[in-house]
Amino acid sequence: MAAEIVNPRSDSDTGQDGGAEPLDSFDPAFALHRGGKMAVQATVPLRDKDDLSLAYTPGVAKVCSAIAEQPDLVHDYTWKSSVVAVVTDGTAVLGLGDIGPEASLPVMEGKAILFKQFGGVDAVPLALACTDVDEIIETVVRLAPSFGGVNLEDISAPRCFEIERRLQERLDIPVFHDDQHGTAVVTLAALRNAARLSGHSIGDLRAVISGAGAAGVAIAKMLVEAGIGDVAVADRKGVVSADRDDLTSVKRELAGFTNKAGLSGSLEDALAGADVFIGVSGGTVAESAVASMAKGAFVFAMANPDPEVHPDVAHKYAAVVATGRSDFPNQINNVLAFPGIFAGALQVRASRITEGMKIAAAEALAAVVGDDLAADYVIPSPFDERVAPAVTAAVAAAARAEGVARR
Repeated sequence: MAAEIVNPRSDSDTGQDGGAEPLDSFDPAFALHRGGKMAVQATVPLRDKDDLSLAYTPGVAKVCSAIAEQPDLVHDYTWKSSVVAVVTDGTAVLGLGDIGPEASLPVMEGKAILFKQFGGVDAVPLALACTDVDEIIETVVRLAPSFGGVNLEDISAPRCFEIERRLQERLDIPVFHDDQHGTAVVTLAALRNAARLSGHSIGDLRAVISGAGAAGVAIAKMLVEAGIGDVAVADRKGVVSADRDDLTSVKRELAGFTNKAGLSGSLEDALAGADVFIGVSGGTVAESAVASMAKGAFVFAMANPDPEVHPDVAHKYAAVVATGRSDFPNQINNVLAFPGIFAGALQVRASRITEGMKIAAAEALAAVVGDDLAADYVIPSPFDERVAPAVTAAVAAAARAEGVARR
């Protein structure tokens, strides 16, 4: 029987100055978070001195010596191959922005328990007290021997792109920025099913993305990889196009593989006749712009808590409506993707997560819907028990096919 370490929780700790009434007493969110949302639990017994001598000294020395001689044994005799580091600097937390590492911890703990609940993957929150790109990279590289993968979380753009790229270059374990790729995988899965429902292929569609940050750039890349007819991305200054002289290096690259139609002007201008709207930026899109889209369009307004287009408005014009919220149908939720993606990558000890693995995850996720496909059901629920196994199997198979699996 596993020995459990219980979180300390002090009933006398009010969390307020001057002994005021604790926040727990009037807000269930504070009550749930008191003491944190996760703990460490042993997987081996510690009942007596014999157990102790095997789990720790002197027995542990044999295992350490074996790993020193054959480093790959670390995967078999430690938890390395089943644990992910959830790394943030607290600069882009949910809808809260740059709130710092300490304030980000509740989100990172939440991410860790989602890994465990939905993918069976252990995860450790690591909130770093630095925002410099080089410092973050060096810190993660030095921590990497303890982990089988790295999930980058809530790091602001455009720094997140460079951090992920350079860590992928330096490490031989999966490095995955979920704000980018998790969102893109689930969006593609929902879009595939929306297209299937309407009798179209992805290649028939012209999409417009509102937001050229981490999620917007990643979604654009994945849609192009999946064969979208065309996709344009708009930032605060309008459509990202090659003729603009104010683009960052990331946006210049984005302009190079999007907007084949050569659109310019505002987001609203680009939406005229478009088949798909994907919102990952916040703000509000005018109803008149939604009305100008193609007949039977799809509106994926994913900003939280306020979608760019309210579903009541979107339903007037669109055949399929999705949001990022759990209280409307078709929630585009990253938890549908990242647990299974990491579980599949860890299962085969993948050296990285490839575009093919992400596409495979999206296809597997879309397939879970199957014959139940409907306008209000183009993406499964996170609580559908078929999701994680399907994504895990697809990602593992794709890793083997692409030559990045090591077992």
